[in-house]
Amino acid sequence: MTEKTTNIAKEDLENTFKKLSIQVGLNGLSFCVLDTISNIILASEKVTFKTTSTPYLVLKELKSILSEQAAIGNNFSEVVVIHKNGLFSLVPKTLFNKEELPNYLKFNAKIMANDQIVHDEIAHHDIMNVYVPFTNVNNYIFELFGEFEFKHSGTILIETLLTQSRNSIDPICYVQVSEKEMEIVVITEKKLQLYNHFEYGTKEDFLYYLLFALEQLQVDLEKVQLKLFGTIEEGDPIYELCYRYVKHISVFVPSNPSYAEEQTDPQAIDFTVLSSL
Repeated sequence: MTEKTTNIAKEDLENTFKKLSIQVGLNGLSFCVLDTISNIILASEKVTFKTTSTPYLVLKELKSILSEQAAIGNNFSEVVVIHKNGLFSLVPKTLFNKEELPNYLKFNAKIMANDQIVHDEIAHHDIMNVYVPFTNVNNYIFELFGEFEFKHSGTILIETLLTQSRNSIDPICYVQVSEKEMEIVVITEKKLQLYNHFEYGTKEDFLYYLLFALEQLQVDLEKVQLKLFGTIEEGDPIYELCYRYVKHISVFVPSNPSYAEEQTDPQAIDFTVLSSL
């Protein structure tokens, strides 16, 4: 059912100066434990589902992983859960009304009457991210660890990339690549132009979503900087196909001061998980 990559960097995890970050989605999940004193990653695991799962099965897999990794303990100074899905909508803060949350989602996401709808504020940019979290996962994490923080993956991705792009005025298109999903962030003149999430099956699907998004924004393919990161390397079929259409393309290596970069394998830990540490 799943493919796993595991990295245990330290066995003594008894202190409470640890931060746990967990990302859950229907195509996979991952977690990471950071020692907040030494800034050392103590443990991490990433699971990729061979087929798109369900919230029930995602929770079952998460329980299995956390029980197998009993060594991480249950004493954390902070716990963060990241919900990765396409059930979201970005809303300008000036137009936001917390009494209207379902109306922000109903035109571009299938929501159920009993869905919990919540929102994140994207700091310093007057944007609200309205989304549906995996409530069963939140309930389980609360039972296991007590109070915790949760966010949508898009919130973390947007905040982090806007910060890393603050010195550039040229249009930049970031794409976080995973086995079945792509998240596109377009930033122009230090402002967010687009964030969207797509599921793709082939490299041609990937290219279609990318070029369509850039076309809608009227971004010049001769000028935009395309920065791919995640499960992507130069020479990969997706990279080579995009290179035929976009002049300035590179594999992006995000920086994060919260941990030593040499500790991490970019294929083993999701960028959003690391960015939440």
